[in-house]
Formats: sequence, C-alpha cells, structure tokens
Amino acid sequence: MMSRRAWLGAAAATSGALMLPPSLWAQAARTAGANAASSAYPHVRDFIGSFVQRRELAGTLAMIGKGQAPATIMAAGHIAMDSSTKVDANSLWRLYSNTKPITAMAMMILIDDGVVRLDQPIADFLPAFAKMKVQNTPDGSISDVRDAKQPITIRHLLTHTAGFGYAIMQKGPLRQAYEEAGLTGGVFTKLPVPGMTGQIAPSLAEFADRLAALPLVYEPDTQWSYSVSLDLAGRVIEVASGQSFDEFLRQRIFTPLDMSSTWFQVPSSEVGRFTTNYSPLGGILFPIDPARASIYLDKPKTLHGGSGLVSSARDYDRFLAMLMGEGALGNTRILRPETARLAMSNLIGDHVARKGTFIDGAGFGAGGRVSLAHTPGGEGIYGWSGAAGTLGFVDRKRGYRVAAYAQYLPPNSLDFQSKFPEIVMQDIK
Repeated sequence: MMSRRAWLGAAAATSGALMLPPSLWAQAARTAGANAASSAYPHVRDFIGSFVQRRELAGTLAMIGKGQAPATIMAAGHIAMDSSTKVDANSLWRLYSNTKPITAMAMMILIDDGVVRLDQPIADFLPAFAKMKVQNTPDGSISDVRDAKQPITIRHLLTHTAGFGYAIMQKGPLRQAYEEAGLTGGVFTKLPVPGMTGQIAPSLAEFADRLAALPLVYEPDTQWSYSVSLDLAGRVIEVASGQSFDEFLRQRIFTPLDMSSTWFQVPSSEVGRFTTNYSPLGGILFPIDPARASIYLDKPKTLHGGSGLVSSARDYDRFLAMLMGEGALGNTRILRPETARLAMSNLIGDHVARKGTFIDGAGFGAGGRVSLAHTPGGEGIYGWSGAAGTLGFVDRKRGYRVAAYAQYLPPNSLDFQSKFPEIVMQDIK
C-alpha cells in the first residue's frame, strides 16, 4: 500500500490541475465550438463515461451551466463498485481542496461586513501571530530562523502567500513538526496506512496556536506556497465573527444559497448517497474510504477550511452560479458585486515568486487560481480542484460554470482531473 505521504504528496502536486497550461488553453480556445455535436457537451460525456467503462472509476459526474441557467448534468456509473445506486446531482463527494474557495468567500463576506480588511494583519484577531519567525533555509532547520520582516495579512492567507507550509508538501524537520503537532490537512481514512500518524489538532483554536509556534517557510508576500493558510482562515473567521466556523458557513453561505447537502460531517441518514473513495493499486480499485465506514461520518476535531467539506454536485453548482452572478444567485445576494469581482481577480503582485508552482504563469485570487490577460486564453477563469479528483471553476469571459467529480487518490494516478478542462474546451462556445 502507498504511504500517506505518497498519496497526499501526489494529491497536492495535482491540486491545481484544473487549469490547463497556457499553451493548451490557447489551443483549446481556438478550437472551442468547432467540435460541438448536436447533443450538449458530447466530448465531456464520452470522457467521463470512459473511466467507468474501463472500470477505472466507480462513478463520475460533470455539470456545466451557461451563466446561471440550469446546468447540464452528465453522470456515469455508481457511488461504489459494489453498489447499484447510480451517481446523480445529489450524490455526495469529498471536496478536499475544493473547500478552499468556499472558505475564501466566507472571509470576503466579512470584508463586505467591514469586520475584516483585506490587508489587515491577522494578529489583530490572533495575537500569537504578531511576531513570526522565518526559516533561514526553507525546509531546513526549524531553529535556524530570523524575524519576519512584515506581518501576515488576510490577503496572504487567502492567496497562499503568508509563508506557511503544508505537511504534504514540506520536507525535513518542518514537515515532522507539522505532523507531530497535528497540523495536517485532515485524516482521509480510518484504515491503517503506513506513515500516517492520525494526529489532528483538537480544535481550530489549538490548530492556530500550534501553527503560530512554528516558523514560516518563506517571508510573507514573497513566495506562493501551497499551505495550511485557508485552514487558519477558518479560525480568523471564528474570532472575527464570534461564531463557530461551521455555523458561519451555514448561516452566510449554505442556507442562503440552499446548499442543503454540504457538511464537515455526513449525517448517518445520508450515507446512502455518499460515494466511496478509492485508490487504484495494481489495476484494482482499493476502497481507501468506504462510504459506510468513512472518516467523514465522524465529527471532526478540527474544521478544516482547506479540505474538510463533503458536498453534492447540485450544491457546488449553486456556489459556482453565485460566483457567475458576482455574489448573487437569483435574488439572493451574499456578496457585493465589487467584492465578488475582487475575490476572483488576481490578488498577488508580480513580485511574488511562483515559478515551478501550481500557479506558474497565472495569478491567484481568494482561494483559487486566476487566469491573466496576458496568458493564452485570456483572463476571467477562477477556480481550484480537490485531492480526490474533483474540480470546479467559472469562466466569466465565456460565461460558463464547470465542475467534475470522481473519488480516487492520488489524482495523478488517472488523467480524469488533469485532462477534463481540455475536454470541456472542445465543447463550449
């Protein structure tokens, strides 16, 4: 069996895969519409179905909508290899990092409320982060450190420029320190996996305190570094709002948008529509997190704003439709238009290093990758993807919202996630 590090490291390495390299966006954009058939999105239908036909995945689903019009639902297969229940818009999927845009928009709501400012130091809410240390050598000694030159701000949290690391990304002593402190992205299975400690900080408050005691990998606002920053954002939301993180999400996003199937813990009554997560091993799909014994049926110790949500395609489509509506879904508005546009714009400067990262050649907004005007395909695309094969984005230039769902780890074991955007661009006009 692959180690936890191998699984999640590979997952992290493809977490930004929903965005094609610029050259492929350009090629896809040139041919968009040329290959359209009489039925809606024929290439997408064939693509998602092929994985089920080859028995590489138990079930797949894609949803594509124009503007805020009802989405076209394309589904294949079942919620598990041994289930007769077909996947549909109400099936439940582990979002993993597709949680990040939701957390980021929650923070933007607080900015709208005037409770938080984009460039406000997080130490105003979490004083333990007032005087941070930085490793003199990234991923080197955690005692060979210097004082950070500037404070960490809300903008830095939303854009992975705070200088934090990720246990699934780092090497050496800092990775070990993260794991020993329970500063991981969460536990993804109840099964014993070699190299998996299973330690999780007992609360968001404790998560924040433990993180503040460790050095940063980079100086704030200098390097794009995929990290635990959106998890920490959940704690800032709690302190700034005076509500628990999950309650804030429920009141300000899930209830207004009628996202009735989005949770950190799947209710036992809903397990019948919960998908199983697999790992392809030697040509066999191994159920790494069976739905009826899933870790997501237990109450989580820490509410991970970077990876913790389970949702339905129907719910996530409503979230994407809200983004297409620049903060509103129909007559329900949760963000001012200017705030929503800001959230989906590039929030990092040219001075931020990003070469060799998931956003090489692109920008980053509030919790999601952003295409730029000078890149092939043009600006207007915002979104992100998840470790188990999910992805979601809005293409505001062409007017589409797009999402795809599968459940397998690691995502680079199949080309479902990485190739899907290219297939989409063959079908949309």
